[in-house]
Amino acid sequence: MQVHRRLGTLILGLALSSAHAGDASPPLLPTVQALPSLEVSAYMGTWYQVAWYPNRFQRQCVSDTRATYRLLDQGEVEVINQCRNAEGRTESIRGVAQPVGRVTEGQLMPAQLRVSFLPALIRWLPIGWGDYWVLALGPEGRYALVSEPTREYLWVLSRTPNLSDGDDRAVRASLAEQGFDLTRLERHIHSVPVAPP
Repeated sequence: MQVHRRLGTLILGLALSSAHAGDASPPLLPTVQALPSLEVSAYMGTWYQVAWYPNRFQRQCVSDTRATYRLLDQGEVEVINQCRNAEGRTESIRGVAQPVGRVTEGQLMPAQLRVSFLPALIRWLPIGWGDYWVLALGPEGRYALVSEPTREYLWVLSRTPNLSDGDDRAVRASLAEQGFDLTRLERHIHSVPVAPP
């Protein structure tokens, strides 16, 4: 009888703990939202990667990562990414970005692009394209927050190699509000000038 009572208590305890575990489900994250519009010409030029979620395709980049955007014909954007590797050499790759939505009077609506670094001859394939969503722009366009719908990738870009303390606080607050995990966010250093593309 004592064994049955203990077994019953154990089963009841397990049932209650699993019921409470069900109550502790993680809170729903807000949906990732791109800006409703982006002035394309103002976004062109050079951006410095000042923080990011480290990823496999940039693992060789230890410092001085930057992207330069140039508007091409028919609304496409040339993308040149550069960084410095562990041996101190500059690496670069050239790609293209295409609007996902419409461009009206110079405004991309919404601020969503798809980017490919595949060779031009095979860009027609439905693979090798990544989402590039501009989620926020800082005052006077000083910084941009770039991600994609799953929050797997994140880049904090700045017009200068470093954010001011105030902009850094604003970036972190904006990311937290949008459900990004700040423990994954790493600073990216800029040490010496990188040769222009």
